[in-house]
Amino acid sequence: MTAITVSSEQVAAAQEGDREALEDVLSGVQDQIHQLARRILVNPDDASEATQEILILVLTKLSTFRGDSAFSTWVYRVAVRYLLSARNIRDRDLGLTFDAFAADLETGLVADPPAAPDEALLVNELRVSCTMAMLLCLSLELRLAYVLGDILELEHGEASEILELTPATYRKRLSRARSDVMGFTSSHCGLVGSSAKCLCPRRLPAAIKAGRIIPGQAPNSAGARENFAQVRERIGAVIDSLKAFELQRAVPEQRCPAEIRTKLIEILSPA
Repeated sequence: MTAITVSSEQVAAAQEGDREALEDVLSGVQDQIHQLARRILVNPDDASEATQEILILVLTKLSTFRGDSAFSTWVYRVAVRYLLSARNIRDRDLGLTFDAFAADLETGLVADPPAAPDEALLVNELRVSCTMAMLLCLSLELRLAYVLGDILELEHGEASEILELTPATYRKRLSRARSDVMGFTSSHCGLVGSSAKCLCPRRLPAAIKAGRIIPGQAPNSAGARENFAQVRERIGAVIDSLKAFELQRAVPEQRCPAEIRTKLIEILSPA
């Protein structure tokens, strides 16, 4: 994941109201905030809404940044506080559990599925969508620890500062999240566990029937550099303790939607 790279000079100029510097700050954080929102919320519309709200908070609260921490730490803390407190996010929490998710994955599996139009595209979309949705089974607190640590790959010290936790508490949360994700994928994902029942091609007909995968649409796997077969090969080449990590890392990064930047530029424009 590309790190937030905004210089102290750009931040200082933006705090003074320099329009170009404000746009530089926006450019330097928008993709990273969107990536965080996508992995925490999964739903593209929810993530876009959250991204816009967080970026507005970053711009409006910019004057409060005093340099007591790295700018990236401050930005992520603004984002995390929003994600933890926003009522509209809490109201949309599906209350998904690993047991319920496992039962759903094993419903309607087809041992020898017929070929479908655009099957390669759809199977890859299912692979990415399922990998992302899996994290919804974690509590929001555990999900944040896991995404910051294992997906965005932030240093533990920075992640604990972002979450406003002691390093020991953060490490405990991350360890618990890793254990839960690893245990689930090993038992129920055929990409990770050789004895698991569910494998994307077997699951695809049921996913299409349930409307979870829509032919012709690939909102989660758009821009993926690897297809299903390539990801399967990559995961198969690592030791067992890294398979779940590789599965999550195989989700493509998606840039902040252009319309969000357009709206924020409009907000920055003088009346």
